[in-house]
Amino acid sequence: MNDLRIKPFDFQAAVARAGLRPDGTPAAGAPAGAVPGGFRTAMASALQDVSRSQLEAQRLQRELALDNPGVSLEQTMLAMQKAQLGFTAAVQVRNRLLQAYSEIMNMQV
Repeated sequence: MNDLRIKPFDFQAAVARAGLRPDGTPAAGAPAGAVPGGFRTAMASALQDVSRSQLEAQRLQRELALDNPGVSLEQTMLAMQKAQLGFTAAVQVRNRLLQAYSEIMNMQV
């Protein structure tokens, strides 16, 4: 069965993955946990993770509706909330990217 526990946010690991020092300045060289390929690869990976969590939530909903004894209501609700949070975060990232793009395009050169 899938482990649906939510992990606590590790700020230091997130800063290291972003290639920054703890004070926010860029770190020299490639970050230790950097995703090869840059931003495009990171975004594609994040969207695939969101898609997988949504598919898992749908599968659990279907199994719960079919009275599968191996699927609990709590497990299904947690998977649905996890998928919803991931989707909401992806939409917010998209909105911020579009806003940044609009601001850059409206800059006078």
